[in-house]
Amino acid sequence: MADMVEFAKMNGLGNEILVIDMRGRTDKVTPEAAIALNADPASRFDQIMAIHDPKAEGTDAFIDILNSDGSKAQACGNGTRCVVQALAAETGRKAFTFQTVAGILNAREHEDGTISVDMGKPVFEWNRIPLAEEFFDTSRIELQIGPIDRPVLHSPSVMSMGNPHAIFWVDRDPMSFDLERFGPLLENHPMFPEKANITLAQVSSPSSLRTRTWERAAGLTLACGSAACASAVSAARTGRTGRKVTIDVASSPVRQPLVIEWREDDHVVMTGPAEWEWSGKVDPQTGRFTRDQEREAGVN
Repeated sequence: MADMVEFAKMNGLGNEILVIDMRGRTDKVTPEAAIALNADPASRFDQIMAIHDPKAEGTDAFIDILNSDGSKAQACGNGTRCVVQALAAETGRKAFTFQTVAGILNAREHEDGTISVDMGKPVFEWNRIPLAEEFFDTSRIELQIGPIDRPVLHSPSVMSMGNPHAIFWVDRDPMSFDLERFGPLLENHPMFPEKANITLAQVSSPSSLRTRTWERAAGLTLACGSAACASAVSAARTGRTGRKVTIDVASSPVRQPLVIEWREDDHVVMTGPAEWEWSGKVDPQTGRFTRDQEREAGVN
């Protein structure tokens, strides 16, 4: 078995993604390889999307997702869009069905280059998110950070979008908060036995939000697709917006919004861009990699 496999450095709204082609192999990308890849500035990433041969009938691939610390992730919407763009360029197809540990995801590339991913149904039950304490209503739980009489952040909406999310509602620009300081404390709060993604969300209109996310096991991220979905669902659930919103991901260098729709059938559909940066070959056991001959990012 050859050591090296094809991979691509991509991004979804700045969310740094490595798409690694593991089809035809029985091994996996190791945590050690993920840590080594993330240690190199050239290949630093938020998530690895490892494409494996399908395990379930009717699916095109099984996607194994790793965080930058080598741990497993259940869902990554921005990464799924990158996988779709890569496979669409390879096959000429537009629609795909993927299996992940979080369930089955259907995705489609549109004529304008944007990609829609059906992220499945949100989960609100406290023990399935999961939380360490029972809450009948998870649209607002008792949790705060800062002085008890003047908390900096408080009363988040919590849910799972394949992974745990806490959405803190703020009344000013999310970039004005010291999320780098608060993020690790909240991610690792005892309330979240499996840790949590922490998002600051500002309602800018009845149909739009502005967000910034501290991502579980990845830290400050330029964008997080599942957090955008969780923010949109939580906003609609609490009456702050309707069920379809545009989201300005405040930390993203890509000035293109995500469109999130919480459909009446309870599925959450996310539509947004993906971008190729460069490609190469990588050893999935060690993380050793080489880059292909340089070509301009964005040219397929």
